[in-house]
Amino acid sequence: MKKTYKSFLLMLGVLLPLNGWGQLQVVNEAPANPDNEPVEVHPVPHPRQLKWQETEFYAFFHYGMNTYTGLEWGNGDENRATFAPTAAPNPRQWLEVAKAAGMRGGIAVVKHHDGFCLWPTETTDHNVTNSGNAFGRETNIPRDFAAAAQDLGLKYGFYISPWDRNSKWYGTDKYVKDVFLRQCAELAQYGTDQFEMWFDGANGGTGYYGGEGGNRSIDRATYYDVPNLRDSVHKVCPDCVLWGVGGEARWIGNEAGWAGQTNWSPENRDYSPENNGMYGTENGWFWLPGESDAKATNRGWFYHDGESPLSAERLFQMYLETVGRNATLILNIPPNKAGVLPEASVDALKGMGKLVTDRLTHDLAPKAKIAVTETRKAGAKRNYKAKNMTDGNKNTYWATNDGTVSATITLTWKKQQTLRYVELMEYIAKGQRVRRFHIETSDDGTTWTRRVSNVETTTIGYKRIIPLNGATDNYGDGFKAKAVRIVIDDSKACPLISKLAVY
Repeated sequence: MKKTYKSFLLMLGVLLPLNGWGQLQVVNEAPANPDNEPVEVHPVPHPRQLKWQETEFYAFFHYGMNTYTGLEWGNGDENRATFAPTAAPNPRQWLEVAKAAGMRGGIAVVKHHDGFCLWPTETTDHNVTNSGNAFGRETNIPRDFAAAAQDLGLKYGFYISPWDRNSKWYGTDKYVKDVFLRQCAELAQYGTDQFEMWFDGANGGTGYYGGEGGNRSIDRATYYDVPNLRDSVHKVCPDCVLWGVGGEARWIGNEAGWAGQTNWSPENRDYSPENNGMYGTENGWFWLPGESDAKATNRGWFYHDGESPLSAERLFQMYLETVGRNATLILNIPPNKAGVLPEASVDALKGMGKLVTDRLTHDLAPKAKIAVTETRKAGAKRNYKAKNMTDGNKNTYWATNDGTVSATITLTWKKQQTLRYVELMEYIAKGQRVRRFHIETSDDGTTWTRRVSNVETTTIGYKRIIPLNGATDNYGDGFKAKAVRIVIDDSKACPLISKLAVY
């Protein structure tokens, strides 16, 4: 042992200058923190994931070959001439309706499982250039959709099915290299400011496959060369989140428009979407926020004759149970055979938008006196005051000192107010923290009553909207109160709240 230790010292002497022997010591080189910012609680979101989450509510437009066949999943053997719009498809109208509904963007389906592409791609002849009429042959949905979104100030992206039931190459390396990745690259060129590229989880099975038919199975975890896919798309579209197969946002686990009341953004790679997509994993090791895809109509994802839209109240309920539970909501409104949204769907979406505006934009919190049990010590250029929660600035937040994982926030008005909803947002750039909280109201500012005992007041995340009557399907009469307080009972680290609103 002595000989080994002596040899180690001799080797170290070779690596260090002779005059450094007496200077060998451990030096604390921790970076300075002049602003006294809280340490991140990992995992944390990538900046593109933050921008994606801020989109909150956006539209899904399922349009394509299935619109004219009446199918939901085409087999890939459809006659290309079947795609024959009765008028020029109008993506601008789609997005104008989305904007009127309060949505911040939209995603257009440009290739479904049948493999028919809604742009003049070089990767396959199963595309619009071989459509059945002039309206079809002149269609270019990615081009027109991107241009309309940019003009309207909306975010946009495209759904492109990894599974291709038309291609004879599907299941081989050639399909990934010469068809799928090239199609994604083509779509990326329609706009460098895309916010999401949508890759469905349905992969492999029976199909036409160039006439060979049969069943083809793949391992979607490895088949699509996802690392190369991400790298290629991000080089062109740096803020584009790759959903599903892309591994940067998760399916919420159902298509019914709800997320778990407890919903963590962290997750593990081996999670089961159907069983855990609604909830996430508190100590998951990477950031994978949830997106809820839901239908605004009573039939399929694609347009079907005789379909009806859901009511504005039902759509508002979906909003509360997704955006209001730390998820995003992508709501599908299918264009009809003329390539426009039906009037009934337009009215329902506008009605929903009015409900969101009427019920969730008249914030009472800025008019209240705000008090907290503890405030983090300010830094050189940043403070953590309670008013940061009501200043309308997403980049400021209230915080407690390190080690304090519970605290109380109290809002007080001079006169009684009618209260229905409390909205909370964490500063998730530094991770999701809050584990448990509860809400109380007081009609006199002295005596307190706990509300929403039937709701899991556990996680907050990016956004949490709590109906004080405990119901997402009933607007109710509200509660008369002079004060409301939010008690954070437990947090993974000092809580950081960027917004507190009361409606």
